[in-house]
Amino acid sequence: MPDDAPQPLWTPTPERIERAAITGFAREHGLPEDYDALWRWSVDDVARFWRLIWDHFEAGQGEPGPALTDASMPGAVWFPEAEVNFARRIFHNRNPEAVAIRHASELRDLAEVTWGELSEQTARIRAGLQALGVGAGDRVVAYLPNIAETVPAFLATASLGAIWSSAAPEFGSRSVIDRFAQIEPKVMLAVDGYRYGGKDFD
Repeated sequence: MPDDAPQPLWTPTPERIERAAITGFAREHGLPEDYDALWRWSVDDVARFWRLIWDHFEAGQGEPGPALTDASMPGAVWFPEAEVNFARRIFHNRNPEAVAIRHASELRDLAEVTWGELSEQTARIRAGLQALGVGAGDRVVAYLPNIAETVPAFLATASLGAIWSSAAPEFGSRSVIDRFAQIEPKVMLAVDGYRYGGKDFD
C-alpha cells in the first residue's frame, strides 16, 4: 500500500473479531469468515443471505417463505409471506433484570425500568387496548410527553398490529387535532398537563 494511501481509523483486534456476531453467523453457516469474501457472497446470493439472516437472528415467527420474489429495482419484493411483530422482537432474549430505560424529567429524579417491568407494563396496556376493541390496522394516538410510560404504550399498540401516532403536549391544540383527525383513531392516550422550564401547563 502506498505511503499516502488512506489508513483505516480503527481495526478490530483478533479477540473482537472472534466475539463478533458476524463471525458466529459465518461460522455457523459455513460461510467465509473474511469480511470482504463474506460481503461478496452476500451480494452474489442475496436471497439465501437474507433467508439465513432471518433464521439466524429469529427475525419473525413461523415459516417466512421465500426471501426475495422480485429482485427488480426499484420495487424489490422481500419476504411477501412473512410477518414480523416489532414488539415481540424487541423483547426477544432480553434479561428481565437488565435496564431497558433510564429516564428523568423536571418532575422526576433519574430512575430505571427493567426489561421485565417494561414487558409487564406493555402487557397491561395491551390488555386495556384489546378491551377497547383495538386490533390490527386500528389507530392509536398519543398526546404524551417523552416519558417512560410512553414507551410501553407504543409497544402495546405495535404488538396488536395497530398504528401509532404521537404528538408532544407542547404542540398546539389545532395542530394536534389536524394531525390526529387525519387517521381517525380508535383510542387516544393523553396526559392532563406537563412541566417545562419550571412552569406547569394545563
